[in-house]
Amino acid sequence: MIDVMDIEVFPPNKLLWRDRRLRCVLGRGGAKVNKQEGDGATPIGRWPMRRVMYRPDRIAAPQTGLGVHALTPDDGWCDDPAHPAYNTQIKRPFAASYEALWREDAVYDLIIILGHNDQPPMAGLGSAIFMHAAQPGFTPTEGCVALALSDLIGVIEDCDSASYVVIHPPA
Repeated sequence: MIDVMDIEVFPPNKLLWRDRRLRCVLGRGGAKVNKQEGDGATPIGRWPMRRVMYRPDRIAAPQTGLGVHALTPDDGWCDDPAHPAYNTQIKRPFAASYEALWREDAVYDLIIILGHNDQPPMAGLGSAIFMHAAQPGFTPTEGCVALALSDLIGVIEDCDSASYVVIHPPA
């Protein structure tokens, strides 16, 4: 692996990685320090890259130093602050509120799980903070960092368990 560098994100739409400047999009609620569940904000801070998940029916397993796991149609992510599985991957059907990870659109064809509010998860402080593919037109996310799929694939090639995403405050 090449020397570890942080992936730098500057609101509202710039991501810097090594010598590359890439277009990205953040949450509809902007970037903020005090992230709360449902506020649509991207949390400001330095977040470890935990692992990668991908849709094996749509893309090949990405080449990366991060752990890689193929999604299945029953994968989801608990976003119910009152549930013990809050901010963790779950299997559907699931009795509490969750976000489906197997989607009709291409947004979650490749997901990088960021280590926000996960050790341990604290109820209401935000869940499912990922890097993923952007919607056409780069419409805002619900709190994630999104970029073009080709850029996302390129960025994670150099990443491993020592890689971080840094979300900076707005200028």
